[in-house]
Amino acid sequence: MDAKRNMAKGPQPGIGGNNQTEGLDLEIVIERARGHDVEAIGEIYHRYVRRIFGLCRYMLGSRESAEDATSEVFLKLQRSIESYDSSIPFPGWLLRVAGNQCIDVLRRRQRGRRAIVEVEDGTAVIEPASSEPSPLGAAISKEERAKVRDAIARLPENYRVPLVLRYYSELSYEEIAQQLDVERNNVATLIFRAKQELRRRLRDRSK
Repeated sequence: MDAKRNMAKGPQPGIGGNNQTEGLDLEIVIERARGHDVEAIGEIYHRYVRRIFGLCRYMLGSRESAEDATSEVFLKLQRSIESYDSSIPFPGWLLRVAGNQCIDVLRRRQRGRRAIVEVEDGTAVIEPASSEPSPLGAAISKEERAKVRDAIARLPENYRVPLVLRYYSELSYEEIAQQLDVERNNVATLIFRAKQELRRRLRDRSK
């Protein structure tokens, strides 16, 4: 990502300089960031910007929108890290902040309409949440990622968003339902259909 666009709406702490927080345990970095240590905030940015940008790119579909959303996430981090609950794994907490930011963007695009539509009546296909959920990118080989990313970007929004929240942000079905303001069964149905459609598109591309 172009450094000039990184944190475009705010400062770029700790980028491009000698960062004394590099290599420190995450807990120490977070504690320093809570004290408004610029280098600590910059170290968090350095460690997580690619993953946050990846989530935003998957959810929003365009690089420019993802860059803007990523900047907003790290600006919000500077303002809200004091309220971070250390009983929650920090990467998951930060991904939730990013997911919420993307959902806000999608809702603004829809001009007040739901970003995720209700599915039609029918029996929901419920898949039990994995005890060890993995990020979407970890499940595929390096050479396949570009194809999968493109296929996900082309999915309808009501399929793409819950799929990314489940397998990239590692949210549970209940958490996704809360974020998107839909029923849990609807989340399960949307994710199941999204995976079916994704497999179909990838299969068609491989022919």
